[in-house]
Amino acid sequence: MNNLQEKDPAKSANIFKIVDSLDDLIKVFIVRGIVFIAEQKVPYRIEMDEHELSALHILGERDGEPIAAGRLRFLGDWAKLERIAVRKEYRNRGYGHAIVDYMLNVARTKRYHKFKMHAQAYLCDFYARHGFQIRGELFKEADIDHYLMVWDEESH
Repeated sequence: MNNLQEKDPAKSANIFKIVDSLDDLIKVFIVRGIVFIAEQKVPYRIEMDEHELSALHILGERDGEPIAAGRLRFLGDWAKLERIAVRKEYRNRGYGHAIVDYMLNVARTKRYHKFKMHAQAYLCDFYARHGFQIRGELFKEADIDHYLMVWDEESH
């Protein structure tokens, strides 16, 4: 089975990691550039922000090819999942769920049990499968419909 046919990325080799080199950070920015800037037409000035150097970045790779990315920020009692992206040719193969699980586990190792994100509206059901719930009204971010979604493990 080739990489594009892989159905259960959780069973594959460790494909997700915390970025710890400039090379890996460049790969994260490439994935985000492909997904957010090229596909979703988010302007560079919005996609890249003042939090890049302070955030914890996550990279997903298959055979050295960057396929997914995300970033975590820690805000008070909350871990905020941001900039989650999977390249189009790797979607619908479980990588999206796998990177969200990986990011949640990274946050848990840092003793965070309250999570939030600004989820694109069409992905709310996807994130709900991880325990997130919509809070508040629909809003625009980068001219894309979003909802605040939260999950507090301590209240469940």
